[in-house]
Amino acid sequence: MDQPGHPNILEFRTTLLTDDFIQLPSGVKLEANLSSAPQQQTSALTKLAICLHPWSWLGGQMRDPVLRTVKDHLLSKGYYVLRYNSRGVGRSSGWPSLTGKQEAEDLRELVSCWALPNFPNIASLVILGYSHGSLIASCFPLIKEHPSIRISHILLSYPLGPRSWLTAFRGAHYTATLNALLHDPQARVLVIYSDHDDFTGVGSYDNWVDSLRNEAGGVEGGPQANLEVMKIEDANHFWTNDEARHIMLRCIREWVP
Repeated sequence: MDQPGHPNILEFRTTLLTDDFIQLPSGVKLEANLSSAPQQQTSALTKLAICLHPWSWLGGQMRDPVLRTVKDHLLSKGYYVLRYNSRGVGRSSGWPSLTGKQEAEDLRELVSCWALPNFPNIASLVILGYSHGSLIASCFPLIKEHPSIRISHILLSYPLGPRSWLTAFRGAHYTATLNALLHDPQARVLVIYSDHDDFTGVGSYDNWVDSLRNEAGGVEGGPQANLEVMKIEDANHFWTNDEARHIMLRCIREWVP
């Protein structure tokens, strides 16, 4: 039997996703898909993962095959998983921005005005971004007014190499935003990158990771409670190598609360 105040998944989807859309206070309507693990249908709503897709200008959308496999592994950990098309993608309203600023604001609205009211007992919130989606994910701050919610950020295939032109030359903004997140001792950040990424050289990634560790207040081999980095061999940006993809998925599954 469902616990009081927690509808079963069919009622839940009907209540929260009107015709598979989420209406934001700004007026933007986002096409979305909410998935539930079987064990969550009769349990309290305590875990939610929000997955952000690659760059819309190059065809990124919520049904991306990498996000689809990630979704399945998050479901295995008992998470509700929300994937949505960012503004201007698929049936979502609005127009995609060139800087990512509006998309980051949409994510904050989605969490504050949709997720938190509808998941009253949420204990774990995972913000996972893949490729361009990791830029948007890195802009999501910790929720200080809800200290009981454990927020985790997963940055998968962060587009370091093309970041400047993906954001209309606002790369410095994204650097500062991610650094600010890493300065917070309550932050939990997992960075996963590959040694054969199609858009960022492994040397550039390695140097970037060193800078992230410095920002997080740790050095390689030292204590790093809030930052974990996984470098996966024989993988590209799209995770087409089966073995590398399995390793990446296992890292995510073992890291999330």
